[in-house]
Amino acid sequence: MIDLRSALEIATATHSGMVRSHNEDSIAADQEIGLAVLADGMGGYNAGEVASGIAVELIKTEMKKVLADKRPEDLNGQTAEQLISEHATRANSAIYNASQSQPQYSGMGTTLVVALWHDNQMSVGHIGDSRLYRLRGGALGQVTRDHSLLQEQIDSGMITKEQARHSQNKNLVTRAVGIDPEVETEVHTYPAQPGDIYLLCSDGLSDMVTDEDIQLTLASLQANLPLAAQQLVQQANDNGGRDNISVILVRIVKDFPARTGWREKLTGWFR
Repeated sequence: MIDLRSALEIATATHSGMVRSHNEDSIAADQEIGLAVLADGMGGYNAGEVASGIAVELIKTEMKKVLADKRPEDLNGQTAEQLISEHATRANSAIYNASQSQPQYSGMGTTLVVALWHDNQMSVGHIGDSRLYRLRGGALGQVTRDHSLLQEQIDSGMITKEQARHSQNKNLVTRAVGIDPEVETEVHTYPAQPGDIYLLCSDGLSDMVTDEDIQLTLASLQANLPLAAQQLVQQANDNGGRDNISVILVRIVKDFPARTGWREKLTGWFR
């Protein structure tokens, strides 16, 4: 049975921002199975929150069912990435079919970032421009790479990162969940270690707060994760809050290796 409650600490925060009348972001986290899911919906009135809600609820519920029957040693980087990809594909189909069958949901879609912790590792899958960052040793790094027009322009050398911060093309994603019958999820696995803090966020945070300020906030408030989450949202709002803002913070409290040796298994039986 997978149970990471003693190994992970999780805090979440979400806000509609200072401009939007309703929140089209959806978030979920399950400390026991080591899962965090964030989606930023897009579409006509209310359709965006329908799309993000479908994605997050389906992935959270279905992955919980699958992982309930698994032991820690059943999960490795490959199987975790496969799980994330399969459930992102199912979410894509569910949203696409809903948009095809119900006119009010036509064209709806969502970004997605899914992280799963297992065996001292973190597997992440993403689609669109919602991000996952990692703070390690006081340094913040962006782990995911946006699927966006801006990122393609940066990669090709057309614009600099600084120019991208002031671009009008911020919301043009090149990949989204539910827009087309099929979508490819980008998935990767990285080593995780005690003291790491992971941040999943919608672009309502990353567009409004610089990486430097995110790093400063996480580094100074890492002892109080709920306060850090609230502070990040507050900073985005203080800077204009032009979009919905969502944050999931996950701190690695201690190692969480999968038991593989017979000694570990024997010890586990008698605990």
